[in-house]
Amino acid sequence: MWDWIDGEVVGEEVAWARGPVPGLPALSALLAGSRVTPLMVDGRPHELVAGDGWAWLCEPPGGAEIEVVPAHREFWAVCGGIVESHGMAGWLLNQDEVLTAGAAGGDVTGLLADYEWLWSDAGLPVPIDPADYYPAAIEANGNHTLVHRRTGQVLLFAPDHDFDGVRPLPGCPENSLLTIDGLPDLRSWLEALAG
Repeated sequence: MWDWIDGEVVGEEVAWARGPVPGLPALSALLAGSRVTPLMVDGRPHELVAGDGWAWLCEPPGGAEIEVVPAHREFWAVCGGIVESHGMAGWLLNQDEVLTAGAAGGDVTGLLADYEWLWSDAGLPVPIDPADYYPAAIEANGNHTLVHRRTGQVLLFAPDHDFDGVRPLPGCPENSLLTIDGLPDLRSWLEALAG
């Protein structure tokens, strides 16, 4: 058992057999070489999805009845989302929830209302309708990766960050809503996650 997981193994480790995620070749290749072990963590079913030198503690497949983009729903068909990761950097570093139903059900309107002062101090209005977005990932420090419910556009809400390759969304001050260079939508973000 991995020492960073406090859970009980409740089934045998098996090779990944859920097939690819449509339109996501890098993520599909990563998963194709992994193994899946059923676990119970805090009385709830989870899975350890692991490859050579990396592992994700995941919720089981299925997702929820939440409006998410097709790429997210396709991910939920094979994995319910990541609650811990080990041995991977990049967009998984320090994340508490990635692509989980819990994250996707989060309140972006309230989140941005709590930080509205970032825009008002700069004499700017918040340039998006927060109801159009949902959280795809929630970092331990409170940063959120947001996804537009219809277009799949990815924005990073990061009042506390040390990321390279990000820039303020037009009409936004530094350290608020950011775009990510080369990752305009959830599909590209998922492929980078697998890289």
